[in-house]
Amino acid sequence: MTDARDGTAEARRLPELTYFFPAHNEAANVRGLVEEALAELPALAERFEIIVVDDGSRDETPGIADELAAAHPEVRAVHHPTNLGYGAALRSGFAAGRLAYLAFTDGDRQFQVADIRRLIDGLLLPGDAAHPPDVVAGYRIKRADPLVRTIYARMYRLANRIFFGLRVRDIDCACKLFRREALEGIHVESGGAFFSAELLIKLEAAGRRISEVGVPHYPRTAGRPTGAKPQVILRAVRDFWALRLRLWASPRRALRRGSSILG
Repeated sequence: MTDARDGTAEARRLPELTYFFPAHNEAANVRGLVEEALAELPALAERFEIIVVDDGSRDETPGIADELAAAHPEVRAVHHPTNLGYGAALRSGFAAGRLAYLAFTDGDRQFQVADIRRLIDGLLLPGDAAHPPDVVAGYRIKRADPLVRTIYARMYRLANRIFFGLRVRDIDCACKLFRREALEGIHVESGGAFFSAELLIKLEAAGRRISEVGVPHYPRTAGRPTGAKPQVILRAVRDFWALRLRLWASPRRALRRGSSILG
């Protein structure tokens, strides 16, 4: 790979990149996000693929995803017959990815594909070149969310720090980049909103290095959020305590529970 230190856009390109996003009833956003990715990803990777994970949508999302896949060879669609949850959708994206680096955002367009460049720079220009990061996790520089969601997020971050020692500042920021090899041997059980936390906890337990970079966060302009629904929060709380209790009882067994991230 070209030396990234010369600062050119070409030097910062990855050799290959899987970009995926979960979409549940995101008909108003899917087409625009895929078009944005098709326009931006050539500047980020020499070779790329785009995966739309339709998580049991009841609107036009499945049809739009299939239409885009038929029109563009870089695009593939993965469908869940029913809504399985945010974590299950991310798991399907990871499992479907074929390339050496994997990045995801959400399907609500509150992150821009171009900002994945910040993650790539964090991967290719580490502070300690002898120990480059395996994962670059974005953190929202300024959250474009209602105050109540920001308060929930702070409480959640504190709980993960106290009970798991996880010091990532924005656990659920949906803008992350992974080396594929870092995900080998990692298993995650949660299919809901606790998925990202469980993945980071298990990556750290496996000795993977996590770096963080700030990314912009934009207001949602179409579609409806679902992350603050009571059933979503209750499922995350259940999965949180299930992992904590299993780690206390048998750490080795707890770390092996769940499905392999890479399928």
